[in-house]
Amino acid sequence: MSHPFRLDGKIIAMTGAAGILGQSAVAGFLAAGARVCALDRSSADLDRLGPDGDTLLKIVTDVTQPQSVRAAADQLAQHWGAADVLFNNAATKSENFFAPFEEFPLADWNEVMAVNLTGAMLCAQAFGAPMAQRGSGAIVNTLSIYGIVAPDQRIYEGSEYLGRPINTPAIYSASKAGLWGLTQYLASYWGGKGVRVNAITPGGVFSGQNETFVRNYSQRVPLGRMASSDDIVNGMLFLASDASSYLNGHNLVVDGGWTVW
Repeated sequence: MSHPFRLDGKIIAMTGAAGILGQSAVAGFLAAGARVCALDRSSADLDRLGPDGDTLLKIVTDVTQPQSVRAAADQLAQHWGAADVLFNNAATKSENFFAPFEEFPLADWNEVMAVNLTGAMLCAQAFGAPMAQRGSGAIVNTLSIYGIVAPDQRIYEGSEYLGRPINTPAIYSASKAGLWGLTQYLASYWGGKGVRVNAITPGGVFSGQNETFVRNYSQRVPLGRMASSDDIVNGMLFLASDASSYLNGHNLVVDGGWTVW
């Protein structure tokens, strides 16, 4: 009898697969026995995941373009068959991502929304519809704590990432909140057809922020630290596996307790 937390035999399609969290997730899915279709818009970034093989298929995909998304779904279907699990993990930062709200350009707003929310919708159409037709499948959307609560602006005083000041702009919160709304809608829309649609909400993941940010952030977390990629990937593995077979329309918040305060 197979272990419910294993992913043996499952085909997982993941957008944003070459990102910081995506790379760790791909490695975790492969280690759990899955075949992974890694989707990202940069072929150079995808190459860091390793060569294509029996368990890894890399496809350059722009999630903002319906034709690109459909082509990726078709290529996967021809290669291995339809996906069992879709992870909508793609997210982006625009050129003026850290601009103050009062000056945030509409073009940047639309650019981020196109990836973070509209891209997830397009991927759900292309990869999720075959699941509904088949009568089984799972979709997982990567949210953020700032899609369910507002950022604490005080933690950004003196905070930097890769040498530049950072904050959390309104577009990030709005796009992730919208993605939670899409999650709930699809959970109801496709639940009766055997497709589970859930979300995972990561807390802050350490990825090179300066000491000031790490200290400020960690002081707001009951566990007293930022997350590692593995902390989040473990939750992703759970939502992809049969161990979560009765979860639908659920938001798995992996934030060290940030949102209890």
